[in-house]
Amino acid sequence: MAIVASETTWRISASDFTQDLDLSQEELSGLLELTAQIKRNPTRFARALNGRYVALLFEKPSLRTRITFELAIKQLGGDSILNSGLIAEREPIKDVARNLDRWTNCIVARTFTQKTVEELAKWSSVPVINALSDTYHPCQALADVVTIKERFGKWRGLKLAFIGDGNNVAHSLMLTTTRLGMDFALACPPGYEPKPEIVAAARSLASTFGTNLTITNAPVEAVEGAHAVYTDVWASMGQESEAIERRARFQPYQVNEQLMAQARPEAVFMHCLPAKRNQETVDAVMESERSVVFDQAENRLHVQKALLLMLLS
Repeated sequence: MAIVASETTWRISASDFTQDLDLSQEELSGLLELTAQIKRNPTRFARALNGRYVALLFEKPSLRTRITFELAIKQLGGDSILNSGLIAEREPIKDVARNLDRWTNCIVARTFTQKTVEELAKWSSVPVINALSDTYHPCQALADVVTIKERFGKWRGLKLAFIGDGNNVAHSLMLTTTRLGMDFALACPPGYEPKPEIVAAARSLASTFGTNLTITNAPVEAVEGAHAVYTDVWASMGQESEAIERRARFQPYQVNEQLMAQARPEAVFMHCLPAKRNQETVDAVMESERSVVFDQAENRLHVQKALLLMLLS
């Protein structure tokens, strides 16, 4: 079965997908094109992963990530097995990886730390996919740029503004949007900036692809001229002890009607979900016609199908 015209555009040269930059520029373009093909004609790929089995390792609770990966595997003809809880609680990660690679064809890991994902990849002989870590959320960023392309028909010349914590979602978005020709602006409170090494990598990409990267503490500055305004929860899983302090620090960064009015009239509202209603955003924005949050959630399914095909076909 030919998925796209050239096999080099739908196979990933790296053995794993632990972070956004594991995809070359050609592979990123191929994956996004394959995602569009899958979404248009999902039955075409219904038997592509017959006889393939995927281990899902989830240290964190999940709705979208778990269900979209399970559905993606099953709708491609494969099957999955789920293991919840801390991966290294009973035995070393290197032993977990070397057991799973004897039984399954791929490991999908949703973890508290990026180190866990990388150690799984180091010891596993089958592909490891980062389904979320404290540093990256690459599958989410891929679904997000698919959603933007569906809405605007392009990436180049657009601007995405991320308002809130310089977290894993912000990291993956800045690494992905800048190499697709989009400007990226992040507004966060002082002390909550993204990791310097990831900002440096994104600045290098922005320079290479002729885009702009802005890190600021001013939400209005970030949102000005934006085609998409994005936010996330102020306290992620594992940060519950900081929730009260974070709520006070982040309140001026709420994406409400007043802030959305500073973006372009056609700007969309984005959120990776789950959302804390009336904290990082308000229902008047979440439930408005400008909101594409459930398009983003749907596109997780299609992107992850494409990723599995590229790693396992």
